[in-house]
Amino acid sequence: MPSYILDMTEDANEDLSCYRAFERKTITDEMAVQLVNEPDVETNSRRRLRDNPIARWELKVGKFRVFYEIDADEQIVTVISVGHKEHNVLYIRGKVVQL
Repeated sequence: MPSYILDMTEDANEDLSCYRAFERKTITDEMAVQLVNEPDVETNSRRRLRDNPIARWELKVGKFRVFYEIDADEQIVTVISVGHKEHNVLYIRGKVVQL
């Protein structure tokens, strides 16, 4: 089974920089585990999203949300954005975002 390469957009890196070091480590460690093999298989942590302006896939890491796209032909997972949820409200860089 082929492994995928993880790629982060500049925006996603900026999103991550808004969090504390231990939170960034938690998020990036989970990305490395969850998105390298079978990122297109839905699990309790990964799900395909209905059409929205951010991305087609979401990875849940506790309260954090990692939004990503998959290029199956090139075996690349591109992380588009990182945010967190408080109750049912999604925040990216401190701003409320609607999906």
